[in-house]
Amino acid sequence: MAHLSGHDRTQLLLLPEAVDDYVGPENPVRFIEAFVDELDLAGAGFARVRPKATGRPGYDPADLLKLYIYDYLNRVRSSRRLEVETHRNIEVIWLLRGLKPDFKTIADFRRDNRAAFRPVFRSFVVLCRQLDLFGRELLAVDGTRIKAVNNKDRNFTRAALTKFIQQADEKLAGYLKRLDEGDADEDGASGASGGSAHGDPRLAEKIAALRGKRGRHKALPDELERTGEDQISLTDPDSRAMARMTKVGVGYNVQVAVDAKHKLIAEQEIHSQVVDMGLLAATATAAMETLGVGQIEAVADRGYFKIEDIEACEAAGITAYVPKPVRGSSVREGFFPKEAFRYDPATDTFTCPGGQTLRPCRRGQSRDNVKIDYSNREACLACSLRPRCTKSYRHVSRLENEAVLDRMAARLAARPEVLDQRRTCVEHPFGSIKQWMNQGAFLMRRLENVRGEFSLTALAYNIRRAITLVGVPGLIVAITA
Repeated sequence: MAHLSGHDRTQLLLLPEAVDDYVGPENPVRFIEAFVDELDLAGAGFARVRPKATGRPGYDPADLLKLYIYDYLNRVRSSRRLEVETHRNIEVIWLLRGLKPDFKTIADFRRDNRAAFRPVFRSFVVLCRQLDLFGRELLAVDGTRIKAVNNKDRNFTRAALTKFIQQADEKLAGYLKRLDEGDADEDGASGASGGSAHGDPRLAEKIAALRGKRGRHKALPDELERTGEDQISLTDPDSRAMARMTKVGVGYNVQVAVDAKHKLIAEQEIHSQVVDMGLLAATATAAMETLGVGQIEAVADRGYFKIEDIEACEAAGITAYVPKPVRGSSVREGFFPKEAFRYDPATDTFTCPGGQTLRPCRRGQSRDNVKIDYSNREACLACSLRPRCTKSYRHVSRLENEAVLDRMAARLAARPEVLDQRRTCVEHPFGSIKQWMNQGAFLMRRLENVRGEFSLTALAYNIRRAITLVGVPGLIVAITA
């Protein structure tokens, strides 16, 4: 039996008369067209929305925005690959009406309008809100690290710079010693003939290169002193070395607030800050504003545990759920943790595991908070549990505004399942972005450029989710209604 065979390449075909016939009503490009056409691009901050009366005509920002949304939706981000799509992809040809911008025009548009992509992302969040795709009751806040365009070997802390300069000095000393030995050997071999010592030319090149590199790095500690930063990146100055457990050498901290109803991203932001601590209130408050609510619940992991941040959440109308990390010198040494001591607000005392009462003994300052220490030295000295509690006598500290943490602990005790709910919410967008969308690294440098790049990523993720939930025709109806 013969195999299936295609038609003759020289055969004439009766193709559809219009490109529009190739694009069905369920095709996402029809939604992209309708969505961008309804945006106020000038209000969002896009440049060159209104063409000039003179000069060479340029591309409409709406067309280039459509191209970027489509290609991020289809896992294409490189400007050179975007240019290729405009020549061969029938959906892109339909979307751009046959326009074929070159890769530099495409790349310049993303760079020049980096701040305008965030309002576009928020416009789509508002559209999803109108479709009731956001529950607007519970937000899961979390962060992930995405690699920057900066190798870890081009990121330095103060200690790393000191070590590098020290090693460079040792290498230079070794090179110079070898050069002197080579000159001495050459003099001995020439004897009375008076030959001149020039040394190894390759060794001289190494010395010159190392001296130049050392000189450049010698100026970096002064730059750290001037900026007040604790590290410096040479390729992308805004990127930072991340914690080793994240498996990202040098990158950015990506923060998202995910609505629990359909796992849509309500808010996103990029930070150079390495840790998540202190970012909960800002992320959840921005999500509240976009969702148009005055109160909301927010759950995060223990990396966000910071009393000032929890207090700011309460003041903003955010009910926070953040588990307390088990840390401190007592835990490290194997003694009873602070949680083993029960606080009584009525008497302002602690009861220790041995049943003794600890009373306030001194007040001090801890950053921006007043710290109160509680102890009972006499009871500690006679206590049978002392080897498991302290080396001398135990004191327990409590911040003056720590009642906010007590209220949150009570909420978590009554609703422990909310922590599992957080995990299922945030892992969906992060998994989709890093695995399905293959965006484990940024293409652009500098913080503002990276923020614009991720706004497109979050927008594409939300569009994909909304199409799954509502469908293209439903989204178009919502736009035109």
